[in-house]
Amino acid sequence: MKKTIIDLFESSVEKFGAKPFLLEKATSEFEPTTYAEAREIALTTGAGLVALGIEPKQAVSILAEGCNAWITSELGLLYAGAVSVPLSIKLEEANDLLFRLRHAEVCAIFVSRNQLPKIRNIREQLPLLKHIIVLGDVELQEGEISLAELNAMGEKYLAEHREEFLAIGHAIQNDDYATITYTSGTTADPKGVILTHRNYTANVEQALTRISIPSDYTMFIILPLDHCFAHVAGFYIMVACGASVATTQVGRTPLETLKNVPTNIKEVKPHVLLSVPALAKNFRKNIEASIHKQGPTVEKLFKFALKVAYEYNQDGYTKGKGWRFVLKPLVALFDKILFEKVRAGFGGNIKFFVGGGALLDSELQRFFYAVGMPMLQGYGLSEATPIISANSLGKGRHRFGSSGKVIQPLEQRILDDEGREMPLGEKGEIVIKGENVMAGYWKNPTATAETVVDGWLHTGDMGYMGKDGFLYVLGRFKSLLIASDGEKYSPEGMEEAMVDKSPYIDQIILHNNQNPYTIAIVVPNKDALRRAVGNDAAKAAELIDAEIRKYRTGGEFGEEFPDRWLPAALAIVDEAFTEQNGLVNSTMKVVRNKVESHFADRIDYCYTAEGKQLQNEKNLASLAKLLQ
Repeated sequence: MKKTIIDLFESSVEKFGAKPFLLEKATSEFEPTTYAEAREIALTTGAGLVALGIEPKQAVSILAEGCNAWITSELGLLYAGAVSVPLSIKLEEANDLLFRLRHAEVCAIFVSRNQLPKIRNIREQLPLLKHIIVLGDVELQEGEISLAELNAMGEKYLAEHREEFLAIGHAIQNDDYATITYTSGTTADPKGVILTHRNYTANVEQALTRISIPSDYTMFIILPLDHCFAHVAGFYIMVACGASVATTQVGRTPLETLKNVPTNIKEVKPHVLLSVPALAKNFRKNIEASIHKQGPTVEKLFKFALKVAYEYNQDGYTKGKGWRFVLKPLVALFDKILFEKVRAGFGGNIKFFVGGGALLDSELQRFFYAVGMPMLQGYGLSEATPIISANSLGKGRHRFGSSGKVIQPLEQRILDDEGREMPLGEKGEIVIKGENVMAGYWKNPTATAETVVDGWLHTGDMGYMGKDGFLYVLGRFKSLLIASDGEKYSPEGMEEAMVDKSPYIDQIILHNNQNPYTIAIVVPNKDALRRAVGNDAAKAAELIDAEIRKYRTGGEFGEEFPDRWLPAALAIVDEAFTEQNGLVNSTMKVVRNKVESHFADRIDYCYTAEGKQLQNEKNLASLAKLLQ
């Protein structure tokens, strides 16, 4: 049966045509665009591309902030039979953009006013790029046309060739390419993941076996739209359910756009938020800061309310079971007098967060579950379009620390190094097989053959299947700590815990590649250190070290992690991991191999007698620079 993205959208337009699909604040308030209106805009844009000479299967890129035009432009190019190459607006380096545009052989690009200078700077190096379509008002240069001009061409083309144009979209087959979406490159250079129309629609169908979306819900998307996670979880699932999608008001700068998020959430009053752990952490900090401002009495009451809710909820799966049912009235009281006010700051309608990107630590899950805004941790990767498993609302469908239950239909196995299937509870590589598995890597048959074997996608992630039916993802194999005796351990849980529980540590990467001991690259929180020790670098070093010692046997958090994997030496650095220096990718995940390469000299230094000392000259110099 033919089930393309066009089929999915056409079906929803037929069922929900008069309902709001897109919500956007271009001026003073959020205004709706119905499903039927969005379809006409998409058809007009797609017809404009055909009028320009764009042919089926040619690559058309989008480099823009999330907005209505982003979504309707992609739908339009799909109607025209083209292949979408969505690009992150956070790609600042010309080489990154050049690589993707050249590699995908892009012949046209939709680009926002804010991103246009990047394309202008490299245009001469892109001989295949024939058409630049600009979103927003700006003085155009030769070879550039406005979206309004493209749409005018599309209206004229539709007036004369409407049925001919519609036939292009209807001729698309399940296995036709929909997008070439580039991996974020957390452990290697980016690869172009080919996702077909059926990859997307299959993953929507699979995801809806775990997540329920009523048609009156509104999704507020904070994430960039270029990743397939935003495609599936952000708008294609909403399309399938006839729900609405709101995007963040675009500012003149990325910072201005980010500052619009809290206001926009209150205005939209969404039921679902599409976010990442890094943003969730900021939400929590803002909530706690707001509580702190209300005085010590309210702050103490809030902390006690959290403690009670944590006890009542336990791991989420066993919420209110056993003797804990007696806490239900108290939990309800705290919800009414405290947590309801927290939710009001998010519009008052939030049912849950959908999280993507890095693994979400259990403590953060417990916090948001307690305040009545569950963060549903899931698991996926681009090569799986991307959803593989997900926690969900409802009895027995949510367990903190897990990545949820595997979507259906999907075959899933845990394999050892020899390719043998592991029993429940035993760790190994997660492999999957289903209609959501990518068609391959663009122009990279070798990598494709290594990753997809007999239809099975080898994820490169370590995990295990619990006896409870939940999948537990432990981290990337390429990120593992490897001791000199060959034993392996995933560091991501430790890193998350140390950052979340310490006011003095902003970022940390643990490293051991068959070395004598583990070391840590630490980015301190300079403001917290200044408040604690002023500009005393030696005392700052001792504070940071004390935070890590808490995890050793006998410490406050002892027994949480094996002692052998805790760092024996620290590289305290004064340069944060950011998108600007390439150490954080567009989904706010730390790019481990790039961090290790960037600080290679500090890593090597930690394996010397002098460098193993806490108060070595390089640590003290970095701290002195931060605290000055």
